[in-house]
Amino acid sequence: MRSKMTMLFPLLLLTFLSTVRLETESDNEIIPQLTETGSQERGQANASDQQHNCVTDVNSVLREMSALLGELKVEVRYLREDNEAQAAKVRELELQKTELDKLKEQYQVRLEINSDSKITPLLNQGMETAQTSDPEQTCKPDINSVLREMSALLAELKAEIRHLQKENEAQAAKVRELELQKTELDKLKEQQQAQAAKVKELELLRAEMDKLKQESQAQGGELITIKSRANITENQVEALKREAEVKRVAFSASLLGTGSQNIGPFNTHMPLVFKYVVSNIGNAYNSHTGSFTAPVRGAYHFEFYVYGHNSHPLGAVLVKNGEHIFIAYQHSTSPHSISSSNGVTLLLEVGDVVFLRLWINAWIFDNENRHSTFSGHLLFTM
Repeated sequence: MRSKMTMLFPLLLLTFLSTVRLETESDNEIIPQLTETGSQERGQANASDQQHNCVTDVNSVLREMSALLGELKVEVRYLREDNEAQAAKVRELELQKTELDKLKEQYQVRLEINSDSKITPLLNQGMETAQTSDPEQTCKPDINSVLREMSALLAELKAEIRHLQKENEAQAAKVRELELQKTELDKLKEQQQAQAAKVKELELLRAEMDKLKQESQAQGGELITIKSRANITENQVEALKREAEVKRVAFSASLLGTGSQNIGPFNTHMPLVFKYVVSNIGNAYNSHTGSFTAPVRGAYHFEFYVYGHNSHPLGAVLVKNGEHIFIAYQHSTSPHSISSSNGVTLLLEVGDVVFLRLWINAWIFDNENRHSTFSGHLLFTM
């Protein structure tokens, strides 16, 4: 575009030089006509030459000006196309920029007015004037008028071109700014998409964590249930173990641990303590008190044997919680030793106590042969 603008200056210079040449030739031709009044034939020849030269110069200038105007039209069309392309790009980048459309419409109106209403009538007027006017009388004024109008039109077109160039530069700057904004928007869009993808990934991770948490809670509940069941099972095992151990209840003991001795007689019932323990499964019998304590509810069987001399009565009674149950008693005048025994099956509750008492005014004898004994065992639980 800059190279095209530089072409205007030689053309304008050629136009002004042609104008000066025409004015000089006209003046040079008029002065000889005033001084040389005597030669008619010579004046007529000069007039004919002037007419021919004037028409030739006008046609040449008009052709040059037409060519220049054609180039200017091409320049204007090129600027118009460039401006329209930039305007289309601006509309693509920012649809709401309606100001460019208004400028384009104003620009198109000015181009149409300048190109159609000014250039064409002026050219037509110059051509008609050059063809129809009297060469001697109207050639110089018409040429000057046409040149002045053409110069004014060229100056106006030059100003229009500068204005369009400024508009193009402004639009180009605006396009660059919009492109930068678009680039920034694209970056922001990419960042937003990346953030959205990251948020989606985090949501998936959170959902997975919630699922794992629920599974962990469910497993924790299952573990608690299993642990409770294990505790119950363990308790049941312990209970069964204790029950199995409790079911194994049996004892047997004799009256004296060592030596030989007569126990009694006493004027009241006295508890008997069988100190020599042969067996005590379940540890229900106490060798210090002589008492048996029931560990579980069930049926128990007891047996007791007493031995003594005939000089005194022989007797012992089995007691349950202070209640006399069965007695073993013997009194004889025979010179031999005497003995007695008894047995019973009792339903005992947990904690019931069973022991033997020496009968009043009776006695019992025992030594290492274990004549006097007390035994019992659990038959079954209830």
